[in-house]
Amino acid sequence: MAGLGIALTGGVGTAAASGRSGASGDDTIVDVAVADDDFDVLVAAVEEAGLVDVLSGNRQLTVFAPTDEAFGELGVTAENVGEIDFEEEVGASLAEILTYHVTSGRRYSESVVNAPRVEMLNGEDVDVDGTELNDEQAEIVGTDIEASNGVIHVIDGVLLP
Repeated sequence: MAGLGIALTGGVGTAAASGRSGASGDDTIVDVAVADDDFDVLVAAVEEAGLVDVLSGNRQLTVFAPTDEAFGELGVTAENVGEIDFEEEVGASLAEILTYHVTSGRRYSESVVNAPRVEMLNGEDVDVDGTELNDEQAEIVGTDIEASNGVIHVIDGVLLP
C-alpha cells in the first residue's frame, strides 16, 4: 500500500487498521461501520436514509466512508442527521448523498486510485486523481477494509453530488 501514497490516519479506528482481513467473515459493511467509533454519523445517516438493507445484503459494493469528523465539518452529527433538510441545504437528499459514496463491486485501492472516475450507485461519477476525489472534496485516508459484502475506503470529506 505504501507505494500508492495512501496514508492511514491514526484517528481511524481498528476496522481501518485491519486491512484485507475479513472478506470471508460474517461482518457486512454496516457491521464494520457500527463497530468502528469513527463512523457513528455515517451509521446514523444510513439508518435515517433507509439504506441499511442495501449495505447489508449480498451484493458486492465499495463504500467511500466519510468519518465523523468529515460530517462534522458540515455540521452533521449522529444526533441531528434526521433533522437536517439536505435537499434544501445542499440540493440533494440524504439517500442521494449516501449513494454518491457507494459503487458496485469490490474495488480495492489499486483499482480506485488508477481510475479517472468511478460511477456511483446514484448514477453520477466521482472524479479520481490519485487519492483525491472530486477536485479536493475528499481524500482517501484509509483503504481496503474488508466486509463480507464489499470493501470500505475511509475518506476525510463528504462528497456532494
